[in-house]
Amino acid sequence: MGVNALQEDVNGSRSNFCSLGTCWPGSAKIENSASIDSPNRGKGDGAEEITTKPPCKQVIGFKAAGIPDAVGSTVVPKGEHQVVPSPQLRQFSFNDLKTATRNFRPDSLLGEGGFGCVFKGWIDEHGTGPVRPGTGLTVAVKALNTSGLQGHKEWLAEINFLGQFHHSNLVKLVGFCIEEDQRLLVYEFMQRGSLENHLFRRGAFPLAWNVRMKIALGAARGLGFLHGGKNGSKPVIYRDFKTSNVLLDLDYTAKLSDFGLAKDGPEGDKSHVSTRVMGTFGYAAPEYVMTGHLTTMSDVYSFGVVLLELLTGKRSVDKSRPGDQHNLVEWSRSYLSDKKKLSRIMDARLDGHYSIKGSQRAGQLAYECLSRDPKMRPAMADVVERLEEIQNLKDMANTANTLKEGDQAMRGVHGIRLERRFS
Repeated sequence: MGVNALQEDVNGSRSNFCSLGTCWPGSAKIENSASIDSPNRGKGDGAEEITTKPPCKQVIGFKAAGIPDAVGSTVVPKGEHQVVPSPQLRQFSFNDLKTATRNFRPDSLLGEGGFGCVFKGWIDEHGTGPVRPGTGLTVAVKALNTSGLQGHKEWLAEINFLGQFHHSNLVKLVGFCIEEDQRLLVYEFMQRGSLENHLFRRGAFPLAWNVRMKIALGAARGLGFLHGGKNGSKPVIYRDFKTSNVLLDLDYTAKLSDFGLAKDGPEGDKSHVSTRVMGTFGYAAPEYVMTGHLTTMSDVYSFGVVLLELLTGKRSVDKSRPGDQHNLVEWSRSYLSDKKKLSRIMDARLDGHYSIKGSQRAGQLAYECLSRDPKMRPAMADVVERLEEIQNLKDMANTANTLKEGDQAMRGVHGIRLERRFS
């Protein structure tokens, strides 16, 4: 059930990020950047925008130089541009998806981004045919509208990674369409959109502490699965972990989306993968930005940033804050390492309703994930284990009356029953 945050193309940024259900301001991509604090970054309310994209238009065709059409075929050209066949993926015709989204009409538009437009659609639960809106399987259809090879590579990466990996904390890719010049991806629909939307959208009701830790744990399990290299496969480095790529289902189960930048990890005695620097300002590990050396520890750093955002309710980079607070990670380091000072940076919207021991342990975990030395960061398997322990803590830092009022508000907004435990 997922909607993908849309991946920005080379040297671009996002004017809007879209979860397969919601749009929001987003962060810019970085590529071949010498520093995360590059002066070339744009201004905005936490969004580091370099350029803006034009409004979403009708589904736009794609022809990459040197890549011929592949009408009705599951295989594009040979070599690095080939779709790896997967029996789990359905291959849709363009006309079926056109009908499923009601001709890509504006009221079916869920959002747009660097990759293209995302539309809500309805398909047969077990086939590829379109069905009447409100019936069958609800999906999010993402249509590629770029004209460069990089966009096609990201489209292929999504298919080839999500086609072979299946996990409860990874968004499910239902299928794809490659027909003449059309390139589309079909995902399960994520009802609650992105974590970014819930944390930073103006007017959004604050997530409760236990919901935040549930989301952190789910996302950590997703990354841990990728890093684990299951069934003899190579570990996969996600490379673009951030709040806009963490999508939430109806029960706030976190799923990772947008695998356009995912990369196979190092093999044998190799310690890293050397690659072009791509990612998002504020989330990319500093050693990766400086050297282009990519490891699973790069993802661990990015996870630390998101965990910090969950604790503080603040964006990783926001130029509207006082000068010393522009970069959340650097500003927060001294608070994360001191249990007595941690409460000063906890999200005020929690109104003190959080586990004291849990917040301290989560703060320490974020501090370790954000270590400047990648060798000092914990593996994702260790992160998962520690977050599981945090979820079992029962101390809460508020009064019974405040908790009761918070329960009523949360149930009214989220429609879920939250357990309240306090000393």
